[in-house]
Amino acid sequence: MANYTFDRAFTDAVHNKIALTKIYEPLNWQPYLLDTKKAKEIDLFKGIDYVFTHEGKYKTVQERFREQKYQQYSDFTIRYRRDENPIADRRASEYYKMKAQYFVYGIINGNKEQLAEASDFIKYAVIDLQKVYQQLDTGNIVIVNNGKNVCKIENNKMICPVKFNTDGSSSFFPIDINLLVKLYSSDILIAQKGFF
Repeated sequence: MANYTFDRAFTDAVHNKIALTKIYEPLNWQPYLLDTKKAKEIDLFKGIDYVFTHEGKYKTVQERFREQKYQQYSDFTIRYRRDENPIADRRASEYYKMKAQYFVYGIINGNKEQLAEASDFIKYAVIDLQKVYQQLDTGNIVIVNNGKNVCKIENNKMICPVKFNTDGSSSFFPIDINLLVKLYSSDILIAQKGFF
C-alpha cells in the first residue's frame, strides 16, 4: 500500500503544479471540487481521479504521470491487478473498475525526488477512454500475458502484454499511443504533446 500512497502523492503534486496549467487550462476544462469522501469513493470504485467541467458537461479523468526516465516509451499504462493487496475487493485494479471518460498521461521534465524542479511535460496525451473501451470490448485491443515488453500489431489488432512491477505491488498493461492512433483514428486523442 505504501507504493500506492507514494504514487498518488506524486500524481497529485504533478496535477496541481503542472497539469492544471499545461494541460487543462488550454482545453478550458475547469476543476470541479468534490468533498473528500466522494473523491475517495470515485477513486476506489470507479477509477476516477478528478472531475472537470467544460461547456456545461462533466469530464471524468484518470491520471498517470511518470518521471523523465520513461520518456522513450510511447505508451500509457493501466493497472491490471494488485494480487498482494490484503483487501480482496481491491485486487482487481483500475482496468476492471475504471469508469473515467479520459486518461491523462504525462512524462514530466524531472524526477520524483526533485519534483520541485520540474516545470513542464516532455510529453503528454489526453486519451478518450470511451473509444479505448470500445476497442477492448470488440477484441481489437487484446491483453495477454505473453512475456513481451511492448504492444505489437497482429492481424490488425493491438496485442498488449501484461507486465509486472518489480516491487510486486501490481501488474499493468501498456497501450501504445502511436499504434492506437494508427489503427483506430486520431480522434482517440483529445490533445497531445511530444508523441507525434
